[in-house]
Formats: sequence, structure tokens, C-alpha cells
Amino acid sequence: MPRLPCIYSDFFYGPLTEDVEELLGRFQQIDSVRYEDFSALWREMGFSDLFIGTINAGELKRLCRVTLATAVKYFLPPYSYQIRVGGLYLMFGFYHTQLAEPPVMIRLALRDWTHVQAFLKESVESDHLDVVYIYKKLVASKAIHYTAMPHFLTFQKQQKPKKEHVCPEFLSRTTAVRELITADTLEEIANLQSLYEKLKETTKEVGSQITMTHRDFTSGLRDCMSEFITWQNKTFTSDKRARLLSSIKQKSYSNVQKAPKSRRHRQGEPADSSSSGPEQVQRVPQKKRPPSLRARTRKNLGVKQEDSNLPPWLLSAPELEDGVPVRRTNQAEPYRM
Repeated sequence: MPRLPCIYSDFFYGPLTEDVEELLGRFQQIDSVRYEDFSALWREMGFSDLFIGTINAGELKRLCRVTLATAVKYFLPPYSYQIRVGGLYLMFGFYHTQLAEPPVMIRLALRDWTHVQAFLKESVESDHLDVVYIYKKLVASKAIHYTAMPHFLTFQKQQKPKKEHVCPEFLSRTTAVRELITADTLEEIANLQSLYEKLKETTKEVGSQITMTHRDFTSGLRDCMSEFITWQNKTFTSDKRARLLSSIKQKSYSNVQKAPKSRRHRQGEPADSSSSGPEQVQRVPQKKRPPSLRARTRKNLGVKQEDSNLPPWLLSAPELEDGVPVRRTNQAEPYRM
């Protein structure tokens, strides 16, 4: 009998992801990055009992890998800083509450190392020392395994992997404009503009009326940046995002459900225009059945419909006597031992 696949065979388990997002959502609402606040929510939701009840050692290790991979997913971009802090605390909690012996290590791919360094640098500059302390504790306990790939590579990998779910409420707001155009950048642009104007005045061959740049380029750039930030704050509010998600769900539910692939080649007949409402049902044409062996035999023998009262034992051309078929009597006797 073939063995059923394990429920933890995928990278991310659906019910576990829902519970993790519930915890991170509560952590986001309190607007804090302190480990004390996160641990209170952890104990309140009973996450320490996650690994209790798994008896099989192989099943337990697979569960530990999935939980740690789920925590690492929220520790990396594109999520906001607070959600990434919650992902780090999840890594710390899952690693120290797992029941596997030896403990399963946290897989951190080398391609994500730059994001981790930028996260630690931001935490140090913002004086979030408890965040740095939790990460240092994981490093000191040798809980992080630096690997080439975030997951194990197997020969039975799916040809079309499932699309990774991304919670829109946890995404960080884009800050590329603020990071690119800072006060120092605007000041440097203004200095270059003034230097260009001075060099143009000292050049006699070029007229003072000819210019290749905008004189108010710095102020215009500052106004465009302010306008974009104002639009961003108005658009990506919580109420606007909730209405947007609601409209997307309504549009998806209003679409007509597609037929399965096995029935897409069939085209139903149009329903009667006289009926409407729930009584209107689309008629599906029935498949025409081929004629039976008896009907085909009659057609080959030339038997008409009025001769259909012939006995069922008659399969050859009938010998008629006064319109009645005669049973043959000159058949050879069967061979007997």
C-alpha cells in the first residue's frame, strides 16, 4: 500500500501561516518592537505548545523545518521593519521551544545576507538594542546555518511550486524617493546649479540667455517629492487598504466559475428564453448512443421493423413457410465421448 504524503511536505503550511500572521498582526497593532511585548503575545496565544503531540521523529523534524522557514520568511524583505522584528523573535522562540534532538537549525541563504546586515545596521542606529541582542543570542547558540539555498533540494520537487503568500498589511511602504532625494542631495544639486551659472557667465562665447538646465530645478524636485509623499500617505491608509481588499474580493467572487478541464470541450445548449431566475437551467446535450448488436444485425440481414416479432434465437436469414420461420432439423449430432 503506498504511503500517504506528509502534511508538512510543502515549504509553508497553511494553518501555521495563518496563526503566525495573527500573532504578527497583534504585534503590529501595539506599535512596538520590544521583545517584552512580543513575548506577552506569544504566551497569550500559546505558541510554546506548537510542537507538543508529534510522536514520530521524522515528522517532528519536518515540522521544525517548516516553522523555522516560516519565521525566516517574515524576517526578510519585502515586509516592514516591525514585521521583520517579529520574524526575528519568531525565529528565537521556535528554535528554543522545538523538541527535536539535535535541534533543527535555521537556514539562512547567502543571498539574504546583505538584507540581514542592513537590518542590523538600522537596528543599531535606531537604538533597538533588544533586537540586536536577540540576533546575537541566536548566533552565539549556533542556531543559524548559512546555506546556499533557503530550502532543501530534493528530486521530488514540484514542477510548478506554489506561489508564496504575501500579506499586504505587513508590506513596508516604499521609501526609494526619500532615500534617493535627501537634504544633502538637494544641497549638492543646488551647488552644482550655481557653479554652472557662474561658469556660463565667465564664458564669452556662450550667451547668457542660453541655458541647458532649469533654474528652479532644485525647488521643483523638492515640490515633486513632497507631492508624492503626500499622495502616498493619503492612498496607503488602513481604511483605503481595507476598501481596496474588499473590492478585490467582490470582483473575484462575481466572476463566473470555470468548468473543469474534462468538460471544457462540451458546449451546452442555450437555456429556454421563456424561463428565468433559478428555474432556468442550462441544458447539456446527451451523448448519442451507438446502435445495439441486435439492431445492427437486423440492418445487415435486411429485416424490417414489421418483422421484429421473430424469435430471439434466429440470427441468420430466415427460411419462411407461410410467413413463419422454420427451425432446421438436419443439423449434425454433437460429438459425444
